[in-house]
Amino acid sequence: MLYLWIKALHVISVIAWMAGLLYLPRLFVYHTQAAPGSEASETFKVMERRLLRAIMNPAMIASYLFGATMIALDPSIFKQGGWLHAKLLFVALLTVSHMLMARWRREFAEDRNQRPQRFYRIANEVPTLLMIGIVIFVIVKPF
Repeated sequence: MLYLWIKALHVISVIAWMAGLLYLPRLFVYHTQAAPGSEASETFKVMERRLLRAIMNPAMIASYLFGATMIALDPSIFKQGGWLHAKLLFVALLTVSHMLMARWRREFAEDRNQRPQRFYRIANEVPTLLMIGIVIFVIVKPF
């Protein structure tokens, strides 16, 4: 029963993390349209900081903690095939995406963004593609 509660908390934290990973680049798209120092730009800075620090960072940490706890409770999961290793690789790539977004947020906060709107539109798709891979590895377990 404990395992199922940990699993539920893992899924909840992953959903919260994904929500942030999908929303923050969208904020960047809009932020590129605001003049540095404008009221809109300053509002985006607050929204981006709060999203990253209050939702995304805690959700990522919780996802890792609950995922690691599930593995600790059932270490035999590593012997079920390569699907878990592939999933963990995609999670690592999600983490890289998260860290890049944190850097981009810092650049916006310092009025140093040099990237166009199109860059962030493309970056917005990366977490979705990684999420699709993760779900396929967890549900289908192709190998």
